[in-house]
Amino acid sequence: MRIIEAEKITELVRNLCISANMHLPADVEGALIRARDAEPWQPAKDTLDLLLDNLRISGEKSIPICQDTGAACVFAEIGGEVTVLGNFEEAVHKGVRRGYEDGFLRKSIAADPLLRGNTGDNTPAFITAEFVPGDKLRITVAPKGFGSENMSALKMLRPSDGVEGVKDFVLDTVKKAGPNPCPPIILGIGIGGTFDKVAYLAKKALLRPLDVPNPDPFYAQLESELLESVNSLGIGPQGFGGRTTCLGVSIEKMPTHVAGLPVAVNISCHALRRAVGVL
Repeated sequence: MRIIEAEKITELVRNLCISANMHLPADVEGALIRARDAEPWQPAKDTLDLLLDNLRISGEKSIPICQDTGAACVFAEIGGEVTVLGNFEEAVHKGVRRGYEDGFLRKSIAADPLLRGNTGDNTPAFITAEFVPGDKLRITVAPKGFGSENMSALKMLRPSDGVEGVKDFVLDTVKKAGPNPCPPIILGIGIGGTFDKVAYLAKKALLRPLDVPNPDPFYAQLESELLESVNSLGIGPQGFGGRTTCLGVSIEKMPTHVAGLPVAVNISCHALRRAVGVL
């Protein structure tokens, strides 16, 4: 059995909050560069150049990639041989609080969904925990801005809708979103489970690097087909047209009830922020 002190979790989360908001993962930056190089429409190419300049300046000056520093979505993979000395959830919230204060990051969390009011420190974090084998604790902080989150969607399809129903729903969701989520976008798609689980799958899909396809050849092919179909819509970077509407599509799936086919589409803008740490 391995013991991890809560304060170490707090410090890790603090650092990940700052890093995720100021540095884009290599796979996402690489996808932007490849898209810029392959984009034939000059206004779209110029827009992608501006986005890449923004990333460069953010890294050089240690300032946020985006003015919306997001809701702090925290994914924890907790090894079965790990014991946390202290309150795990409070340690995460404390880390978010410190990260957003020390990093001078915008605080965007409303204290009540209807009555509003700001919590003042970007807490609570939105925590998802998964128990895995081993003696490690792996934490991913993925700040999620709501320009893209608001464009996400979930639908309970019928089993008879099949693959074509899934494709139609994904494309319809992207069409309705248009330029609002600051394309080029990245799509996380969940298929299966239940009403609540499918939304989790869609967000979890965004954690997989863009250059890593689904291990199941059927779903890897579906990812490729959806990426091509979405890019054929011609929305383009920031809605200016072109071939680069989407940088990548990732699908996560799980078993579901015989009478259901839940599907969720979680949209991220091109600034898909995530930072990973292991204790």
